[in-house]
Amino acid sequence: MPDARVQSAIDHWAPRFVQGGVDINDFRKTTAGIERWEDWLDGWRALGDEHAEAAREAETAARRVTAGDAWLRAAVAYHFGKFVWVLDAGRAREVADLAVEALYAAHRHLDPTAERIEAPLGDGRVVGNLRRPAHVERPPLVLVIPGLDSTKEEFFTLEEVFLRRGMAALSLDGPGQGESGYELPIRHDYEVAVAAVLDILEGREDLDLDRVGAAGVSLGGYHAPRAAAFEPRIKAVAGVSGPFNFGALWDQLPELTRETFAHKSGANGDARERALKLDLDGVLEQLDKPALFVTGKHDRLIPWEATERAAKTAPQGEFVLLEQGNHVCANVSYVYRPLVADWLHDRLG
Repeated sequence: MPDARVQSAIDHWAPRFVQGGVDINDFRKTTAGIERWEDWLDGWRALGDEHAEAAREAETAARRVTAGDAWLRAAVAYHFGKFVWVLDAGRAREVADLAVEALYAAHRHLDPTAERIEAPLGDGRVVGNLRRPAHVERPPLVLVIPGLDSTKEEFFTLEEVFLRRGMAALSLDGPGQGESGYELPIRHDYEVAVAAVLDILEGREDLDLDRVGAAGVSLGGYHAPRAAAFEPRIKAVAGVSGPFNFGALWDQLPELTRETFAHKSGANGDARERALKLDLDGVLEQLDKPALFVTGKHDRLIPWEATERAAKTAPQGEFVLLEQGNHVCANVSYVYRPLVADWLHDRLG
C-alpha cells in the first residue's frame, strides 16, 4: 500500500500530470511501483530515462518528430518527479536539470524557433521559453505564469493552445519557480518578474508588445492578476483556480503543498505568515482591465469561492465555474484551455 504522501499525490495530481503530457498508462505504471514518498523521485526519473533513451534511438534513425515527442514525455516525467518533492534539494535539482535539457531537445525537433529568455532580477534571473506562431509577423504575446512548483517545462501543450490562435507564448520560471527558484524565493509582488521580462523584450519587431496578456494557473492565478494590476503593459489577464489570500487557506492545504511553499519561499518557521502576504485584498480593486477568473467546483486545493471572490472584486472581472472541474480544471482541460485562449485572443485582437 502506498504511504499517505504518495496517495495524496496520486489523488490530487493525476489529471494534472496527464493534461501536462504524461500518458495515463505511464502514470498508472509508475505510481503503482511507488509505495514510499522517498522513492517518488526515483520512480519518475526512471520513466524519464526510458523516454530519453527512446528519443536518442529515434535521433539515431533520423526520426525527428518521433524523437521530439519522446523528449517531451521525458521532460514531463522528470518535471513531475521533483514536483512538490523537497526531501533532497541536490537530487531534485539534478532531475530538474534533466527536465530542462529534455524540453530543449524537444524544441530542437518540434519547434526550432523557440527561444530561451533570461532577464536579470535582483540577485538572480527570470527564465522563460518564448514560442511564436508560424506565419504571423507581429503576434500578441501571452505570458504563461506557473503556480507553486510549476515550471516552464510543464507547458508545451498549453503553449500550443495559444500558438494555434496566432498568439506567441512565453512560459516563465519566476521567483520560487524552476530555474529562477534556485536564486530567488517566492515573493508576493510577482509584477517585478513580469516587468523584468517585458523590459528585456522591449524593441523586438517580431512581437506586438502593445498586445500583451497573461494567464496564470493555481498559485499563478494569484500571481497573474496581481501582476496585471501593477504592470500597465498587460492588457488582459486570466487566472485559473487562484487563491484570493493563500495564507487564509493554510490549514486546509495538503501537507505536500505547505512543505513546498515553505521550501520555495525560504521560510524559517514562518511559512504561514509569508503565505498571508499573497493577498489580493486592496490589489484587485486597482485591476482596471479585462480579467477572467476560471475554476472548478470540485477544486480540492483552492475552494472555488476564493476564485469567485477575486472575480467579484476586480472591476472588470468575469467568473466561470466549471461544474465538473477540479483544481485548475485539469480533468476538463479541453474545456478551460480553449475558453481562456479564445477569451485572451478576443481581448488582445
